Amino acid sequence: MKALVAIVKREFFSYFVSPLAYVVLTAFLLINGYVFYLIVLALNVPETPKTSFMSLFFTSIFYWIFMMLVSSIVSMRLLSEERKSGSIESLLTAPVSEATVVTGKFVGGWCFFLFLWLPTVLYPVLLARHGSLDWGPVAGGYLGIALVGALFISVGTFASALTKNQIVAAIVGFVLILAIFLVGLFRDFVNEPKLRETLAYLNLIEHMEDFARGIVDTRRLVYVASTVVFFLFLSTRTLELNKGK
Repeated sequence: MKALVAIVKREFFSYFVSPLAYVVLTAFLLINGYVFYLIVLALNVPETPKTSFMSLFFTSIFYWIFMMLVSSIVSMRLLSEERKSGSIESLLTAPVSEATVVTGKFVGGWCFFLFLWLPTVLYPVLLARHGSLDWGPVAGGYLGIALVGALFISVGTFASALTKNQIVAAIVGFVLILAIFLVGLFRDFVNEPKLRETLAYLNLIEHMEDFARGIVDTRRLVYVASTVVFFLFLSTRTLELNKGK
């Protein structure tokens, strides 16, 4: 456990040594702030149907673009950088397993991903000062961000284990994340009831819509947890196969 905690801390704080972290954080907050501003303007127009602001914030097309891009960028360095520099060998010769290394890297990257979203908590706080706000859907929305983020970061971790090149890792990670996102959308093109139900279960948009309404379905939790474990297992196996290369 101590080794895992040490790897998580090392990975999390290593982001702040690189200028990339500050570029990502600045761009993320600027774009997210602008989206917040646009949604506020839209909802102030009388002709616009009144709906939950935070629900729009958590389910808009901008949200999904941010999630996929940022997740692939944050996770691209997790294992590829270590492999390229050769430091992965010294890490693996320490008395820790490949699974511990992969899990520690994943958790460190996930913590940084959550750190990026932390300043956005000010948005609902500002809204609450100028009107009533149901905090249940807000909490559900941020839980959805954490869960979907964990899923995407785990996919990015696997992509990072496949190559020593960070750019390639980011591209592969984004393609895999996009594929997972698109799978559920094929439900509308399927007539077979069981397959349609399965694709609906895999539909991440419906997952976030439920969370944004304050609905926490255990099936959503099981899906995310099982997918994260699956991709971390693949990452571990890939690391074992590439050991020494």
